[in-house]
Amino acid sequence: MSAPVAGLLDLRERTGAALAAAGGRAWTGLLLLPGWAQALLVYAATRLFAVVVTVCVARFQAASVWTPASPSYAVMAADLWDATWYRSIAEGGYPLPLPRSGDGAASQSEWAFFPAYPGLVRLLMAVTGGSWEAVAPTTALLLGAGAAVVLRRLFARVAGEGPALAGLLLVLCAPAAPVLQYAYTESLALLALAWALLALVERRYGWCVLAVLLLGATRAVALPFALVVLVHAVARWRAEGRALPVRDRVALLGLLAASGVAGVAWPVAVGVATGVPDAYTQVQSAWRSGRVVWVEPWFRASSQLFGDVAGPVLLVVLVGALVWWCTGPAARSLGPELPAWVLAQQAYLLVVLDPWTSLFRYLLLQVPLALLIAVQVRSRAAVAAWAVAGLALQVVWVAWLWRFSPPSDWPP
Repeated sequence: MSAPVAGLLDLRERTGAALAAAGGRAWTGLLLLPGWAQALLVYAATRLFAVVVTVCVARFQAASVWTPASPSYAVMAADLWDATWYRSIAEGGYPLPLPRSGDGAASQSEWAFFPAYPGLVRLLMAVTGGSWEAVAPTTALLLGAGAAVVLRRLFARVAGEGPALAGLLLVLCAPAAPVLQYAYTESLALLALAWALLALVERRYGWCVLAVLLLGATRAVALPFALVVLVHAVARWRAEGRALPVRDRVALLGLLAASGVAGVAWPVAVGVATGVPDAYTQVQSAWRSGRVVWVEPWFRASSQLFGDVAGPVLLVVLVGALVWWCTGPAARSLGPELPAWVLAQQAYLLVVLDPWTSLFRYLLLQVPLALLIAVQVRSRAAVAAWAVAGLALQVVWVAWLWRFSPPSDWPP
């Protein structure tokens, strides 16, 4: 080997070692901070990265019905895709009577979208006098910060300090994580979910009721949480039996009932408000070729992507692998609640969702998977590799899915 080549290799090794050492010192220093400070610093760093990516991608955004060409960051974050529906709700409320198309079928309308996030933005716009572009993304950003703090505390509660920070990092580096600062409901849903799981793990059932009700007003994910409550109750009964206090038995029954109520409250409210009992289902059908079909769309999509035989087989294998992973030793070490949430939400998605490009965003709420990765890899280098891969996929997600290519495009 020539001296110049050997010198370059030696320089690369020394540089890599120096960077690894610096990263290790930074990580160690971060762990010395209070938990809330750890969460906010990681959140701020990943949000800054997402801002840079969004601004760069915005330069290539073509003019459309939603934005001018090369819009500002605020417009890019507040006026694309479903953000326009949330804006309509925040500025004008829900339409009455139920909007219908020329053939009498329910058309796409604001009634498909849950009220908590646009209602909060509407309140803040009224209080501050700010515009939608200013208030909506800022609200999402701040809600995401709260979610990061609560999520890190939840992770630390079940897995310890080191894995908690690593798990939070992987959540915030997930491919669809930039949506936490866009005018969407993900940041509020993540906050409500983390709060509900933390309250359940800490057996603060009254607080858990409030968190679940908020979750049910934000996204259609409260029903699977009822299964998590049931798993928690069974685990407590198996551990304590008749020693389980009567007060806790009553509280768990109330929490289970609240989760069920939260899961159906918005569809019922839509039916009452519009005078059409199944109005919510009708509106959802407007996005699904006129009808809602359960389970079968997953097999159809897998066949389209991977073939009529390989696609369904791969789907079954992936579901089986997820169940195996979430029932293995590493998952059991986290307690029953977090693995139960992964399986419950995924089962719910398998039943009700038409899977396509929006799946990446829906999977953002599968946060225990990030903690499972952090617990199992145990290496800072491996965590860093996962984080870097996630950040690279964020660039792909923003450029491919969030950026709109007129006249039509795949939704984020």
